[in-house]
Amino acid sequence: MLNQIDLSRIDLNLLVLFETVMEERHVGRSAQRLNLSPSAISHGLGRLRTLLDDPLFLRTPKGVVPTDRAEELAASIADILARIRGVVATAAPFDPSRSTRRFTIGAPDGVSSVFLPPLLELLAGTAPGVVISIRQLLPRQGEPAPDLAWRDALAELEARDMDIAVIPQAEFPARFAHRLLYQEDFVIAARQGHTFVAGPTLTSYCAMQHLVVSHTGDTHGFVDNVLASHGLSRQVALTVPNFLFALAILAGSDLISALPRRFVEMHAARFGVASVDPPLQLGRFPINIVVPQVAMRDEGVAWLVELLQTSTMQR
Repeated sequence: MLNQIDLSRIDLNLLVLFETVMEERHVGRSAQRLNLSPSAISHGLGRLRTLLDDPLFLRTPKGVVPTDRAEELAASIADILARIRGVVATAAPFDPSRSTRRFTIGAPDGVSSVFLPPLLELLAGTAPGVVISIRQLLPRQGEPAPDLAWRDALAELEARDMDIAVIPQAEFPARFAHRLLYQEDFVIAARQGHTFVAGPTLTSYCAMQHLVVSHTGDTHGFVDNVLASHGLSRQVALTVPNFLFALAILAGSDLISALPRRFVEMHAARFGVASVDPPLQLGRFPINIVVPQVAMRDEGVAWLVELLQTSTMQR
C-alpha cells in the first residue's frame, strides 16, 4: 500500500485518524472521539491526502463521504491497526477481563457454527471487551489425503493471517501445537416428517435425492467414496456452499444430506430439520485447535485456546 519512502515518514496516528473518520463520516465527531480539534483533523486529512495521493473524503452538508480509493484502503488499514494493537497488547500481561484485543479464528462454517455460540457465552462473562473475527476456511480441492486439504490453513497461521485454526485434521507438523476440540461424525438430515427419517435403510438412502455441501459445486463427496466401496451410488440433486444454507433447503424440500452430528444437534431444530444415524458407517474424525508453537507463548492466544476447549466441554 505504501512505498518505502512513505513508510519512513508516516505517522501511525494518521491511520488511526483515517479509521475514525471512516467510521464517523464526520470531522466534528471524529475530533470529539480522538480528543482533537476539528482543525487538527482537517490538517491530518491533508497530510493523508498528500501521502496517499487521493482526496480520500469529500465534504457534504451532512459530513464527509469516502472516495473509492478510501473504501479500497479501509480494510487494509483496519487490518494493519488490528495487528499493531495485538502486538502492543502482548507486551503487557494479558488480562481477559480488561482486554479489548481482537482475535481471528479460522474454521469451516460447520465447525465455527458449533464452537461459536458457547464461546460467545463464555466471553460475555469473562472477557466482554474481547473481539472475535471468524475467518472461513475451505479445504483445498483435489487433494488425495484429508490432511493435505488443509495445508493452506497452516500457511495462513504461519503468516499470522489468523491466530487460531480449528480444522478436521488429525496430524500436524511439529512446529504446530494442537488440542482436540471434539470428535465429529455424521448423521443424515431431512425435513421433519420425511419418509426416510421414519425408516432409514441403505436401499432407501441410495434411492433418495441428495444435497451436498460443496463450496466449489463439486457433486462428488466423501459419501460417494464410501458408497462406491460397497458397490453403491447415489443421485446428487443439489450442491450448496455452506451448512446453514443446507438446513434451510432441507427444511423445504424432500432432499436428504449427510451433515456433521454436532452441527445438526445445535441448529437443525429451529429449521424444522430432523436427523437419523446413517445406514452405513461414514467415519469419525477429530476437530483440532491448531496454533504455531511460537504463538502459544502469547498469553492471549494460549488463553483463547483454553477457553475454546472449555466451551465445548460444557455442552
